[in-house]
Amino acid sequence: MIKTSFMNTSLPTPALHRWLLGSLMVAVIALGWKYPLLGFVVPVAMLTGMAGGALRGRYVCGNFCPRGSFFDTFFARFGPVRQIPEKLFGLKLRGLVMLGLMSFMTYRLMQNPEHLAHWGAVFWQMCLITTLVALVLGLIYRPRTWCAICPVGTMAHVTGGRKMLLAVAENCSSCRLCEKNCPMGLEVSDFKINGTVQNSDCLQCGTCVNVCPVSALSLQKTAECLHPAWGDPDSEDMQRAA
Repeated sequence: MIKTSFMNTSLPTPALHRWLLGSLMVAVIALGWKYPLLGFVVPVAMLTGMAGGALRGRYVCGNFCPRGSFFDTFFARFGPVRQIPEKLFGLKLRGLVMLGLMSFMTYRLMQNPEHLAHWGAVFWQMCLITTLVALVLGLIYRPRTWCAICPVGTMAHVTGGRKMLLAVAENCSSCRLCEKNCPMGLEVSDFKINGTVQNSDCLQCGTCVNVCPVSALSLQKTAECLHPAWGDPDSEDMQRAA
């Protein structure tokens, strides 16, 4: 169990492109009401996340998502470190969130389908609404809590979430520093015996790799992570990761 605390201030400074992407999200939300075409940043980000998801799981979520970058940079020092409720990771809830948001967005787009400014305004409104929800969740649990139910992240989770795995070496000391700093709060050390964190919601951001005091963690392609439990749907670790 991870106790409530605040984000580790000794974390390495995020890469410059993360700050730029986070600033882009702020600019879209702040100016989109006046310049609705800025809203088209939203579908570009969504399509990039979906395409990247099919190729490498949630890598785009962890490294190139504008909203995710905002939470990992500007917002990181304000959000607490509480465990994200397990129910938010359930595919049933995530599917309902995706269906609801996509249906509402489609309905709004079809109200004036011939005007690009209207489409941009709708994309901006969707970004504003979901970001407000994300901020509330981030202040309650941890900054990236929204990523558990994000529709784009859900698609990446389903289509390619296990193409890259986080490998846990035998010298892992189970200090759980990785879990405290993991944006998704994944229980990394619990997979030590299995050798890999077989969880499709790993953002492949590398934060845990950077903070591990014994260099026990690394990202590897699935084919490189050979373990008898891999591929066995009845194994305990596979059941926990599902």
